Amino acid sequence: MTSAAVSIEQKHYSTCTLCEAMCGIEVTTIGREILSIVGDKKNPFSEGHVCPKAMALKDLYDDPDRIKMPLEKTASGWQEIPWDEALDKVANGLFEIQQQYGVESVATYLGNPNAHNMGSILYGPYFYRSLQSHNRFSATSVDQLPHHIVSRKLFGHQSQIPIPDIDRTQYFMIIGGNPLASNGSIMTVPHIKRRLKAIQSRQGKVVVIDPKQSETADMSSEHHFIKPGTDALLLLAMINTVFATNKEAPARLLEFAPQLLDVKDYILPYTPHKVATKIGMTAAQIEQLVSDFCAAESAVCYGRMGASVQAFGTLTQYLIMLFNMLTGNLDKPGGMMFTQPAADFLPHSGRGSIGNFHTRVRKLPAFAGEFPVSALAEEMTTPGEGQIKAMVIGAGNPVLTTPNGQQLDAAFENLDFVVAVDFYMTETTRHANIILPPVTALERDHYDIVFHNFAVRNSSKYSPAIFPPEANSKTDWQIYLGLAERLDKLNGLPTDKYQLLWDKKPTGVVDDMLQMGRYQHAGKPISIKTLLDLPHGIDLGPLQADLPGAIFHNDKKIDMSFDYFMPDLTRVDKHFFEIDLPDDNSLQLIGRRHLKTNNSWLHNSKRMVKGTNNGLSRCTAQIHPDDATKFAIQDKQMINVKSRVGEISLPAEITHKIMPGVISIPHGWGHNKKGMRWKTAEQHAGVSVNDLTDEMVIDELSGNAVLNGVPVWIEASV
Repeated sequence: MTSAAVSIEQKHYSTCTLCEAMCGIEVTTIGREILSIVGDKKNPFSEGHVCPKAMALKDLYDDPDRIKMPLEKTASGWQEIPWDEALDKVANGLFEIQQQYGVESVATYLGNPNAHNMGSILYGPYFYRSLQSHNRFSATSVDQLPHHIVSRKLFGHQSQIPIPDIDRTQYFMIIGGNPLASNGSIMTVPHIKRRLKAIQSRQGKVVVIDPKQSETADMSSEHHFIKPGTDALLLLAMINTVFATNKEAPARLLEFAPQLLDVKDYILPYTPHKVATKIGMTAAQIEQLVSDFCAAESAVCYGRMGASVQAFGTLTQYLIMLFNMLTGNLDKPGGMMFTQPAADFLPHSGRGSIGNFHTRVRKLPAFAGEFPVSALAEEMTTPGEGQIKAMVIGAGNPVLTTPNGQQLDAAFENLDFVVAVDFYMTETTRHANIILPPVTALERDHYDIVFHNFAVRNSSKYSPAIFPPEANSKTDWQIYLGLAERLDKLNGLPTDKYQLLWDKKPTGVVDDMLQMGRYQHAGKPISIKTLLDLPHGIDLGPLQADLPGAIFHNDKKIDMSFDYFMPDLTRVDKHFFEIDLPDDNSLQLIGRRHLKTNNSWLHNSKRMVKGTNNGLSRCTAQIHPDDATKFAIQDKQMINVKSRVGEISLPAEITHKIMPGVISIPHGWGHNKKGMRWKTAEQHAGVSVNDLTDEMVIDELSGNAVLNGVPVWIEASV
């Protein structure tokens, strides 16, 4: 780069990758310096909207704590080593562990940032396959696993998840979701606040059902408290009411789901009167919800994080889909609709196998080649054949984000070899023997492989890297492909395919998918060149009715899978109606999100963590005034919160916005362990809510972790 070029101010049009919203951004630079990041007003999907997180992309890029060269842990401390040496040592270390203990002795864990990284998505699997190990884990089983299982069973593919068509709906019911904080989540939706207001401005309704009066509930038309973990009962009663009031109207869906109405036999016992006291609502409220939903010209029921990470999360997501179907709101404008992405990865990806193999200790089933992360610690610590001895962590921090984090932290300490693909030394990666740091999001090409598939409107956008690669830097895909090639060579396998992959690059794979896709521009298939010529992206129109084409089953029918889901009603009955739980003064724990800090990486950005909440940090325990009085707790007072597995201390925040009997603690905090290297996060340490969650309590239907509805006990700190 010439000195003249360094001094020239340039504008680049990219995509924010810090959440699912895919907001277009305008990044102004001089040389390798970022001057500003603002919303791209010409982006047809986000139309200039951007949330405060976008500037954190600059903070991550500029962060002095960011690791830029491979680090090796030695007797004299961490030492930088050259890339080739680092990759050789990692490949040899993993190979030697497997030679000594078997292929299952090496495990992988992938964090959520991988879903925002086309290189990791497309080339990471070559590395996982080179390990030949079934011990694969990810954040999926502390997040959205129920969605994937429901879609695999009903529609034939784990990622064929229909999305609320909120731009055309007249009634939007949100169960256990807070899109104003998450910017969607399994619903890619920039400028969610404007879109929710638009529903109300066209005389529609936004209804939130949640144990907490969230930011979304604050602006809703209607909010109802519900006891944590009881959403399945609410959905059963709502479906019961549909039949009891003769409001079932599946219309054309019966052509594709001929068994749909047979659900009536399963839900007959679950009347609104039977479930009302269990869920904390009245029978009249339940009946009115159904009446209003069915009276709307178009309506959609959407359940997200709070509905998923509970003991009956998979059944809840299944019942949500049935409710939409029975009311005729699947594959209908304004209802739940399938997307039509330009680069459609579904035909080229696994549909999602269920139970092909099981964990060694608890015999929990794998889904799509991954085990439930709640089993990770025991698979590390339980001796015997197949015990995990080494771990590769890709952009994840499971010590903070998975159940019983203290136990997992101790388990990592005893592994023989740990590798981290991450640019921070976190609570988890501090256990690594070698850290391989990839570049940040603005230094690599980007196309949203995953989130165009979950978008509320079809569009296409390619974002070339804003900066050319620095010397001695590597992207995630280069790291994974380099390791895969080395491991295959060590195992005596052919490596001819790798040269093609190095030459093609992930961008070439995306280009192939685009050109094989359904869209054209100016009479030609959309390609990477098309998108480079249109740097703001292309609008491809609203979601379209797509049945039966959206179904991946060979017979092009929706498989109701009653035999898989409905036996879980036995567990529902036992849990809610056959066991008399003692009044033990426990509270029900739920999590929560904040717009600026819903990813622990962002806790090292000063602008993301600055500011206070009525003089408190964001890591507080929110409780209702009635519970504060009951336990003699004052606002801002330090309290102890205890569960079966652990105990934490943090400030109380007394608020009417939480349901009595419930306590809310945000996730992602707990930056108080020795050996980390992110200074800002340590200054705003907080505590980890997952030191309270219980790895032994899971959603038995899926193996998903239970993070909501965990019983805890509180007392004022002495």
